[in-house]
This record gives sequence, C-alpha cells and structure tokens, in this order.
Amino acid sequence: MDAITYEIGDLVQVKKPHPCGSRIWEIMQLGADVRLKCQGCGHIVMVPRVKFNRMAKGKVENY
Repeated sequence: MDAITYEIGDLVQVKKPHPCGSRIWEIMQLGADVRLKCQGCGHIVMVPRVKFNRMAKGKVENY
C-alpha cells in the first residue's frame, strides 16, 4: 500500500467528526506536528504526525 503524500493547503477527511460536525480539515503546517484548520468552524489544532497519520482517511478533491 502506497503512503499518501500530503501538502500544505490539502483538504483531508478524518475518521471522527469534530464537535461542530465537520470531518474536513485543511492542512496549514507539516512537520513533526501537523497544524489543521476545521472547515466547519475554523478551529485550529496541532497534532503529532503519528496521530495525524492514524486519523486521516485521505484527501478530499471536491469540497
């Protein structure tokens, strides 16, 4: 299975929804930690890369 490569500005879908109900997040920063912005409410979070790789289902093309 090939690993998905992510870039800044990509929209990703995650397994569990944010409390606002949205599952779509925008990648704002990549590195050891990943900064994400919720597309539903605008909340910004930073998560470790390992946790991000577990929670991300894949890229969203048309949102």
